[in-house]
Amino acid sequence: MAHCEAGSPRAERPELGQILRQHARELTYLGNEEARVVSALSACRTAALGGHWQRCDHCGRENPVYNSCRNRHCPKCQSLDQALWVEAQARDLLPVAYFHEVFTLPHCLNPFFLRDQSAAYALLFEAAARTLIDVCRSNLGATPGLIAQLHTWNQQLEHHPHIHCIATGGGLSLDGQRWISSRPTFFLPVRKLSKVFRGKLLQAFELALKEGRLRTSEATGRLLLRRAAAQDFVVYSKPPMAGPEQVLRYLGRYTHRIAIGNERIVAHEKGEVTFSYKDREHGGARKTKTLPAAEFTRRFLLHVVPSGFVRVRHFGLLANGVKARRLVRARSLLGTPAPPEPSQAKRESWQDSFRRLVGKDPLLCPACGVGRLVVVADIHSSPLSPTMSSPSRSP
Repeated sequence: MAHCEAGSPRAERPELGQILRQHARELTYLGNEEARVVSALSACRTAALGGHWQRCDHCGRENPVYNSCRNRHCPKCQSLDQALWVEAQARDLLPVAYFHEVFTLPHCLNPFFLRDQSAAYALLFEAAARTLIDVCRSNLGATPGLIAQLHTWNQQLEHHPHIHCIATGGGLSLDGQRWISSRPTFFLPVRKLSKVFRGKLLQAFELALKEGRLRTSEATGRLLLRRAAAQDFVVYSKPPMAGPEQVLRYLGRYTHRIAIGNERIVAHEKGEVTFSYKDREHGGARKTKTLPAAEFTRRFLLHVVPSGFVRVRHFGLLANGVKARRLVRARSLLGTPAPPEPSQAKRESWQDSFRRLVGKDPLLCPACGVGRLVVVADIHSSPLSPTMSSPSRSP
């Protein structure tokens, strides 16, 4: 398990796990998935999960280190996994322009996603990916590579399902004999993307209703689809990314992201939670919002996705099963060598990964800056207080 020093300044500020632990019981209904998330985040890096005592072999300073929950909805457990995932994606990047497309949909379709999460989100993924692939093929005659990511929230934690896509600016020709590039600053027309996306998503939901793959009744579902058909589906196209480094920075920001992190929680007092957000309607100005703690908890738990659901998916050139072969072909056409194969040595420890990716030594004593932290005793799991087994804690 990953570990974190218990005595950090962050521990003195309000945290998501603390809020969930105190206020989840105030909700009228808590599903199994939500209950598991509340339990995991409440216990994360506390005595409830156990851990160990560390002692500096130079100055003798001791501190408890508690185990992490490793839940993907936890704001304290994603950073190293995220960095390792981004590092793995770097091998698949090509020396071409990349574009960032965002697929949004009318709020009248939200009941589908709240009631049928796995099925509805899968349909959303497929509609967004097929839209980009089909429009790229019709406009450029090429199949692009896509990394698609599901987000279900806006800055105020309201339910707002949307898909972020990173797409190669162009792709392999349909016969696989050429690499066809888009214009350097323009990928695909957003009006066409919006129209095609609306058609594909509504058709997919209509078919799923007809075949009984959704728990929403057919009558209710058709009413929602008629409302949605009368509205625009907005696709945003952001400026192209300047090189692989910018793509990796984007992946680092957006993947493994949860609805809100501890750094945005400003206060938790008198049964209310205050958090910061960016007001998109006013140029991204930073503002704060205060909600009853139970409502804050309810909003956060709206964004718990089913266990095992994949929130980052690959399509086109990067689709599972064809990625290796198509990337070899693309690199050959672009005249760029393949990256070196990763080492087959034994699996890297989390401490070594942390040193390499973050540039800091997690075992260097933060007090004296000289000694090394060594484990001197276990902390047994306890909901009340940590207990330490022998040996003695004295230096």
